Amino acid sequence: MNILLLYPEFPDTFWSFKHALKFVRKKASLPPLGLLTVSAMLPQQWCRRLVDLNVSKLTQKDIEWADIALVSAMGVQKESAKQIIVRCKNAGLKIVAGGPLFTSEPEHFPEVEHLVLNEAEVTLPLFLEDFARGNPKKEYRSDSFPDVGISPVPQWELVDMKKYASMAVQFSRGCPYRCDFCNVTTLFGHKIRTKTSEQIIRELEAMYERGWRESIFFVDDNFIAHKSYLKRELLPKLIEWQESKKTMTKFYTECSINIADDPDLMKLMVRAGFNQVFIGIETPDHSALEACGKQHNTSRDMLENIKRIQRAGLEVQGGFIVGFDTDTPSIFQQQIEFIQNSGIVTAMVGLLQALPGTRLYERMQTEGRLLNSSNGDNVDNTTNIVPKMDIETLRKGYRDMMDYLYSPKNYYRRIKTLLIEYQPPKFRSRFRPGQLLAFFRSMVFLGVIGEERFHYWKMLIWTLFRQHQSLSLAVTLFIYGHHFRKVCALHLKTEERPATSAI
Repeated sequence: MNILLLYPEFPDTFWSFKHALKFVRKKASLPPLGLLTVSAMLPQQWCRRLVDLNVSKLTQKDIEWADIALVSAMGVQKESAKQIIVRCKNAGLKIVAGGPLFTSEPEHFPEVEHLVLNEAEVTLPLFLEDFARGNPKKEYRSDSFPDVGISPVPQWELVDMKKYASMAVQFSRGCPYRCDFCNVTTLFGHKIRTKTSEQIIRELEAMYERGWRESIFFVDDNFIAHKSYLKRELLPKLIEWQESKKTMTKFYTECSINIADDPDLMKLMVRAGFNQVFIGIETPDHSALEACGKQHNTSRDMLENIKRIQRAGLEVQGGFIVGFDTDTPSIFQQQIEFIQNSGIVTAMVGLLQALPGTRLYERMQTEGRLLNSSNGDNVDNTTNIVPKMDIETLRKGYRDMMDYLYSPKNYYRRIKTLLIEYQPPKFRSRFRPGQLLAFFRSMVFLGVIGEERFHYWKMLIWTLFRQHQSLSLAVTLFIYGHHFRKVCALHLKTEERPATSAI
């Protein structure tokens, strides 16, 4: 049996980093971790071929080789997924689909023969049993959340690691919080389920044995949700593993802002190799946080918390939202001031969107304010709901805010604010030829050709003399800024089509 594993292409979005990846000659930020894990669950005798459309093309030979195609995707990959499905169907190739996109919106894919939804550890074995008997069903779904201790090591041999900027590993699933706009708990539940530290070390070893020495993303939606296990088991094991390698693999992840309350946890994370965390800040307006169920962000000084995390050696990236029902036109200036003062250089700001399965989606549907399904792109100046604020005021305020935040002057000002607070970890890291290549390319494309050249050289010189230990981070952020401005130009300079009807 020949199995073709297909991963659709990401559009040009905030998190695609397509324009930044050119500086280091990589094709994609991350590999398809879900498909690589699913592949390890398939019968050993089956032949596998993975095509990640973010790094290579799907050829007719690939399709002709296959007996069946397995497609997995996230919401933002919807258009590419549809194109893949049409192409496979036209060639007479049967399709099995799963992952967040198909789990959230299975009704949009009637042409798919078999939908294996929710978590593969539960539903894939059921499909495989029926498939072996010759009578697989149309849809496999489960309300149970499996023990991730049974999840296998991903089959890294299926990808060309050199085409990616980072690798990925998953430690836990689930989130204890109840934010009404977030679909993480819809997909993975509230109970925190973790892999063992031994599992994580096996996965890291599998990547290391294949020559991987670059950064690794812990893809958990809230890495610190099980603090006691982290401090007692996983982080000490990661520190031990790093010491055994005589170098330092850099890790990054997502977590909640209450990491700032635990200096010992942050210290352990930095010792283990973590240097960056993404935090859902959402908004500095407490009434909006209360209304959306994010109370854990309200009873604290978030600005001081962020600086505390930065001083611990963890760069903070942040997620922000405008368009809450409580928002007024003053929110745009509030967001600008908070983001600029925080030194959060990578600030993902999007209009509020209602995702299937969330409490927000259900409320918008009940109130007749749901317009269409979300496209999964956080920063394209669209929303799928009817906001309380006038829609044109919301869109203009959003465009003006993003223009301000990502103008070279204000973007580089945030870099300086970050570097003043940030205490870079003293990693034992090897020199990477790609770093030098990226630096030289930045000097040409940003320092000579780019509109930001004045700010580039001013900030570069300041970093060399004042914060030279953060030079690598600074150059990385210079390059990120180039990507973010390209994305803003793509999404925010075009006229929006007005939404016309509710569903």
